[in-house]
Amino acid sequence: MTDKVVNKIVLLKMAREAALAAGKIISSVDGSTLDLIGKEAGVSEASNALTEIDLKAEKAILEVLNPTIEKYDLGLLTEESPDDNSRFEKEYFWCIDPLDGTLQYSKGKPGYSVSIALIKKDGTVMIGVVYDPAVKNLYHAVKGEGAFKNDNSFKVISQPGELNEIPIAGAVMMAINTIEMAPAVFIKPPKESLGGGCLWDYAAVSLISFEAGGFNSQYDGRPLDLNSKDSLYMNKVGTIFASSKDLVREYL
Repeated sequence: MTDKVVNKIVLLKMAREAALAAGKIISSVDGSTLDLIGKEAGVSEASNALTEIDLKAEKAILEVLNPTIEKYDLGLLTEESPDDNSRFEKEYFWCIDPLDGTLQYSKGKPGYSVSIALIKKDGTVMIGVVYDPAVKNLYHAVKGEGAFKNDNSFKVISQPGELNEIPIAGAVMMAINTIEMAPAVFIKPPKESLGGGCLWDYAAVSLISFEAGGFNSQYDGRPLDLNSKDSLYMNKVGTIFASSKDLVREYL
């Protein structure tokens, strides 16, 4: 696949369609009525949370995006399916979290979302789409073209004063809220145990954050590695999202 504008437009359209399709499934069920299936992932309760809706949402997303995978020869990384390593072979790959914040969803609380990104093999995020089904907010960004919320420009609007406290949510919405609730920061320090979010948690929102004027990085300040060969987990490097880089200097 090339970087032709027409392809970016088409793939953004398909990613938005896929996110909305998954959101419709998520919103069709009261998450608090569902049983947690559970899975072997990180060590935290949140990283092991899984419901039948996660799987149905992933299926809905892939029904929309599979034709693009064949047409543009894309790779795929999605949370609820095994990593086939196509992300290391193809020039671009879809990176999908069909339901981030499953634990919040299963408790009937807001803070969950759908996250879809198109990433270059070198880890550069080209397209990011996040959908918050609880309030029907659709965020998107294309590299170099700004960030948008419900098709309106989405930028940091920071007021002077103390940091705002971000409500507990899935990693994607907590990162989004560093822009929505500026000034704000969301930090996950490095740790040895598996967890700390995964590539699919931060791929789409990292581009949206950057294009909106925010800041994100590994805990040591280096750029996020969003096609790591070492691990799908971010626990060893940690993550920082903030309304601005100055906030990171001030509060860390």
